[in-house]
Amino acid sequence: MEQALLAEDPKFATAMRGADLRRRYRRRAVLAGLVFVVGVVMLMTGAVTAVIALGVAGFVVMLGSAFYAVTSWRRVPPTDGAAATAATGEVPDISPGSPRRQRRPKGPRTSGSFMERMEQRWRNRRERGYGQ
Repeated sequence: MEQALLAEDPKFATAMRGADLRRRYRRRAVLAGLVFVVGVVMLMTGAVTAVIALGVAGFVVMLGSAFYAVTSWRRVPPTDGAAATAATGEVPDISPGSPRRQRRPKGPRTSGSFMERMEQRWRNRRERGYGQ
């Protein structure tokens, strides 16, 4: 249907498509990163010249730009595949042949909690005489 509209009235279809949100929010995040660098320069200049107000202003600029970058980056919409997964609620394929599956290193499997394993290691070291 979208292709038919594009073939029938390309100007209207282009206008209705709108701006790319991913590009807009990424641009904002990059701009905030550049402002963060300016804040670092202000902070360091204030520290070197002993102008406390300039250093504090640089820190505030850094803090504000970092907040702006994080909020802009969080607003970036997911890619088409991720959006479809989020919209349908389907679980992604993590079958054995799937490249997204993370494999654990092969070796003996340890049982017990983290603390139990650490205690066992400590006992093994003491029995072998390490650290004496």
